[in-house]
Amino acid sequence: MNLKSTMTRCVSSALCMGTLLLGLSAPAAAVPLESGLGGTAGYGELAMPPNDDSSSNLLNLPFNINFFGQTYNNFYVNNNGNVTFGGPVSDFTPISFPFNRPIGGGVGGIGEGGPALAAAAAASNIAMIAPYWGDVDTRCAGCGAVYVASPNTSTVVVTWNDVGYFPSNNSLTNNFQLVLKDQSVAGNPSTTGNFDITFRYDRLQWTTGGASGGASGLGGTPAQAGFDAGDGVNFFTVPGSQTAAVLNLANTSNVAGGPNGLWTFAIRAGAVPGTTADNPLLPVVTEAGWNFNFNVILQNQRIFIDPAIAVGYDYIVTRGPNFRSVLLPVGIGDNLFDLWLWNGTDWVFSNQITGGVEYFFAPGGIDRFRILGIETNAGLDPNNTLAFTTGLTFEGTGAISVTQSAIVTTINTNAVPEPSALLLMLTGLVGVMGLRSRRRKAVA
Repeated sequence: MNLKSTMTRCVSSALCMGTLLLGLSAPAAAVPLESGLGGTAGYGELAMPPNDDSSSNLLNLPFNINFFGQTYNNFYVNNNGNVTFGGPVSDFTPISFPFNRPIGGGVGGIGEGGPALAAAAAASNIAMIAPYWGDVDTRCAGCGAVYVASPNTSTVVVTWNDVGYFPSNNSLTNNFQLVLKDQSVAGNPSTTGNFDITFRYDRLQWTTGGASGGASGLGGTPAQAGFDAGDGVNFFTVPGSQTAAVLNLANTSNVAGGPNGLWTFAIRAGAVPGTTADNPLLPVVTEAGWNFNFNVILQNQRIFIDPAIAVGYDYIVTRGPNFRSVLLPVGIGDNLFDLWLWNGTDWVFSNQITGGVEYFFAPGGIDRFRILGIETNAGLDPNNTLAFTTGLTFEGTGAISVTQSAIVTTINTNAVPEPSALLLMLTGLVGVMGLRSRRRKAVA
């Protein structure tokens, strides 16, 4: 049995204030959850009885998924806002991705799993998909429940419906959902295991349970969203995770033109979005612009992004290593682009580069560059996510932040451009972070 000791204050007054400033609930325009899935609540069957840190039994997927090179056909639903492959997880305080922890040592179910599960502990890692990993508590009358449904052979839906937080508190509730969708094509073996991950956030009000340093559902170590292969390399952390801003997932989206609270990720050939030009990383869409968030773990790892359509872009590293190279798409207009570099005062034309040919900057790289020459008569569709995919590599690894400003009209190239309404931010959440020591709980 896991024990909790209740914490009664925010660990950072600034963090608590930031949470309050964000507001406690999603706007009315937030995406509704998928419903009509059967059961008394319309979300399918109960995944588990009311509990604090428990997990479901091993459940079958109606299709196989290729998750970063590992094939899975079953999974566990964990009360604390996530599903896992390879074993259940009872951790109530979210651990920064990459998760990379073996079955056992804080992973729920080992005691009940018998010798077979225990024998796998030394060699197996936990893979996780987490729409909102936080300390969910469903024990009180108004604390909500967790449901699971498979409306057809290509879809699985897990719903955390109006769930409260530890200890048995329903003063604030969250309403969110995970949808896994098979995207394999019959007769095409290369698509076997392809699937989509969708997070739907109808309402987010609390970030943190009382045993994770929170007070009244806020502060402490806030919830985390994203997915992780458990191999220490392949993972994606949704922006705002483990900060007060995680509440804002219900107010934003990475689907162009989609409703607030809708986040979707395509896993193709087992790879994270951004790995290939055919599956670029999509932006987080906000009122301020489009934001890209990605991880750079390997030296010279290329990340493919797909920004808004414009006649050019300014790329500037604001934190982390310099740009090493850029790879622009093929077949846009005359397939030639103008590269401009910053000399400390002005933008200066440097070279003409060709789409589809990786261009390397001088040794040591550069912290900014400008691309012009995207013809307006090319007729690019701004709703086509493959219209202008760009590959970037960097001089090193680590946490990387890059601003990308769209140039939408002809400008004076000898002047520093003002930030446009289409300001795009790329924020790297990178590096293997030490696992937090797991707090023990006192049963409430």
